[in-house]
Amino acid sequence: MKRAERHSLIKNLFALIPHGAPFDLDALAVRNISAKQASQYVKSGWLVRVRQGVYAYPSDRLEAPACIRLLQKKCPGLHIGGKSALDLHGVRHNLDFRKNWILWGDNRFVLPEWFTSRFRARFVHARLFDWQPPSLNEETISTPVGALENLKVSEPERAILELLSEVGIHQDYEEARHLFDGLRNLRTDLLGRLLASCTSVKTVRLFLTWARETSVVDVDQLLTNHKIKTGSKSRWITRLKDGTLLTLKNG
Repeated sequence: MKRAERHSLIKNLFALIPHGAPFDLDALAVRNISAKQASQYVKSGWLVRVRQGVYAYPSDRLEAPACIRLLQKKCPGLHIGGKSALDLHGVRHNLDFRKNWILWGDNRFVLPEWFTSRFRARFVHARLFDWQPPSLNEETISTPVGALENLKVSEPERAILELLSEVGIHQDYEEARHLFDGLRNLRTDLLGRLLASCTSVKTVRLFLTWARETSVVDVDQLLTNHKIKTGSKSRWITRLKDGTLLTLKNG
């Protein structure tokens, strides 16, 4: 390839792929740049290789949301969930906490080393919902105002249930309660449909218990309008990792 043609290609690349985000061979192929050419650009200093098949611009400081968006291409269904999603929606307890990205997905997925070496992150693969209807899955994932374009994030109603499902496992009980207290303007119908699809009795009961205590939504209306599974009539009792005894009534 002639020098002028190579320069034209890299100039076009700079114009079409934004700075601050990693990109893969598929993105380069769309711009008519082959893997061999990408290697040449790395040798000449135009690009840096983040890992095999993943590249970035030399002067860029990679940000987590842009990297997560690339991971979403590799793992269908991967999205920011739980506490991380609530944070992006403006619901947070400790403004000074070290960002720990909590990612959820439909399938098992190992976060690549190039990502975990840069960011504190954890991937959750759990069948928390039996989607009824299936479209509810996509309906409860969106991009919050002010977030990176096309970044997939749980809606607050879904995120709070993801958070509660991890209470006593990876999520501190007290922090979860503080975050729950910060919820505002939840959509009752959407919550009802999510709770009706939820497969975790603990999550459902914990939500209903705290919802009654805070009046964040009308629990009686939820139970009347939606077929929410709360398990047997007996109390649900478990001891959390910190020694706290969690007791949840039915409904």
